[in-house]
Amino acid sequence: MTTDGPTIERRGLLLVLSSPSGAGKTTLARRLIEEDAGLSMSISATTRPARPGEVDGRDYHFVDEARFKQMRETGELLEWARVFDNFYGTPREPVEAATAQGRDILFDIDWQGAQQLSEKMKHDVVRVFILPPSVDALAERLKARAQDSDEVVRARMQKASAEISHWPEYDYVIVNTNLDASAAGLKAILAAERLKRERLDGLTGFVREMQRTL
Repeated sequence: MTTDGPTIERRGLLLVLSSPSGAGKTTLARRLIEEDAGLSMSISATTRPARPGEVDGRDYHFVDEARFKQMRETGELLEWARVFDNFYGTPREPVEAATAQGRDILFDIDWQGAQQLSEKMKHDVVRVFILPPSVDALAERLKARAQDSDEVVRARMQKASAEISHWPEYDYVIVNTNLDASAAGLKAILAAERLKRERLDGLTGFVREMQRTL
């Protein structure tokens, strides 16, 4: 016979995935979201135009440059970056509300965003860097993208080396040779981080009550 364990109040965490474009980060993020009901995707604000099929408020918050700069200057963003002539940033309020309520948020952001997020919410951030299995594999994945022109592919390949150089700043690194294995690794990281003692705000009270009744 089994019984459900106690519910211990926990502060939410921010799971950050970064990688050079084409390493499989977005695919892994979507898979993790689909398979873990306790995890939701951070919705970034961006100045880039919506792509076919994208919905405002679901995929991104699409704003013009003037509004984005206002958000940046008034402290409404936890992090922001300029990528290929467009701005991206994470609105502060929904993230802070989620962590306070014990909900976990997944971020698909670059190393610049990860640095800024860590500076503002250091104890809540878990950083994972996704590497491609090889340079050739990275090039093939980029070429397979219908949305990206040859010029964009070349630019992304040139930027990949600089992005990869930031891997030592991350808590975990996954070489995405096999999607299933990489997804399993991400799940293991998330499970372990959810159990960290310092993240369990209700643990002290739970243990004290247990000791009192022994």
